[in-house]
Amino acid sequence: MPLAQTPQDGFDLDVAVVIVGAGAAGLTAALAARDGGADVLLLERDENPRGSTSMSQGYACAAGTKFQKERGIDDDADRFYADIMARTKGKADPRIARTVAENSGIAIDWLVEKHDIPFRMNIAWAGFFGHSVNRMHGMPTKTGEELHGALIRAAANAGVDLVTGAHVDLVYADPDGRATGVRVRRSDDTVETIGCKALVLATCGFGANHEMVRNHITSFGEAPYYRYFGHEGNEGEGIQWGVELGGAIGCMDAFQGYGALAEPYGIIVNYETVMHGGFTVNVEGKRFSNEVADISGQALNVLRQPQGTGWIVFDDARRALVEDLPEFRDLASLGAVRSADTPADLAKLMNIPADAFLQTWAEVERLAAGAAQCPFGRDFTGKAPLSGRLHAIRTTGALFHTQGGLMVDEGAQVLRPDGSRLPNLFAGGGTACSISGTGVDGYLPAAGLGTAITLGRLAGISAAQLAKD
Repeated sequence: MPLAQTPQDGFDLDVAVVIVGAGAAGLTAALAARDGGADVLLLERDENPRGSTSMSQGYACAAGTKFQKERGIDDDADRFYADIMARTKGKADPRIARTVAENSGIAIDWLVEKHDIPFRMNIAWAGFFGHSVNRMHGMPTKTGEELHGALIRAAANAGVDLVTGAHVDLVYADPDGRATGVRVRRSDDTVETIGCKALVLATCGFGANHEMVRNHITSFGEAPYYRYFGHEGNEGEGIQWGVELGGAIGCMDAFQGYGALAEPYGIIVNYETVMHGGFTVNVEGKRFSNEVADISGQALNVLRQPQGTGWIVFDDARRALVEDLPEFRDLASLGAVRSADTPADLAKLMNIPADAFLQTWAEVERLAAGAAQCPFGRDFTGKAPLSGRLHAIRTTGALFHTQGGLMVDEGAQVLRPDGSRLPNLFAGGGTACSISGTGVDGYLPAAGLGTAITLGRLAGISAAQLAKD
């Protein structure tokens, strides 16, 4: 992305801290910088801030929070760090993993107590997909839109100047890599330059940049059907600016996948239906994976099937867990949920071989009864067999969010390849390297927002202190 030398005649406006991107990371950074006494200008390219935060389910994983203590959940930074390293097979950057593990709970408690963000815990997600205990903190409505709206309101109350329709298309810098300001192109095509003492990049990942995806994420080479389910503005600009300024990048092939995107509707299927006893078959009527081993890696499992699709199968009891959630209501209203009274009738609605599906059905019943072992390693014991009215939703695999990015230190300050710090550049959210290691199978549920909020807060604190100094 373009860099330019600092204008000799100065900038149109000077601000202590400029933050680019008004998602969870940028808004959290802005709140922390304001708490640190800095004047903050938060720039968002969209007229209406939404982005990946609004598109998510609004969950952030965090360890050692007051919510956990109130529920008797024994968790701390060491346990979270151990889970991160185990999930990523030791491939997560230890420094970033330790930083997130030690500061995530502090960040959630601070947002609740200082800025009235209405986090609460979702108990249904205890002990799934690599978390040894429940760390799922979300909104009452279980939507990212509520989280995003709450952060925007908190920023306004804190005195953050948020400018929307403001696309940063150029970063100014000195020869030593010090960022001195940005150029902003407004929606009416007017241009202005803004100088700063500290710059925070929170422009999210690069999922919408097809060239960067092709260059860095090779896993999808064998699965050409994948869909990108993320914000169209996630073009990797922040990462590219950081590299141009001399920053190092890491884990660029890491991404969050999801094997339960309703096809062809592009709406997520709430995975509680599977976690609590539902299962997935392909168009041949056969199971093909341990559906609860890896919620991210399941994306590739589905994409490797004929037609790159699968069917999630569940019953009324599992439907009751999700039918009040907005995504499921949308799917039901669109006719995406096929329903029948018998497995044979359901197979007909799915247009899959009834004989194979009935055989799969019988196998799952034996697994639930403890009379057989799952060839894919899933433990069905303790899960009641599906019964009553039955349902199915067709799904495909998707890329939700890239996880690689700029390498940062304990204060979210961007590092050079030699480990030294860039003078005044900070990064968070999808712009910074996350805790997911490499590939698709290191992603912990809610790590995206958990890392965004944690590094965002640290970036804001550090930027404010640097501007003050």
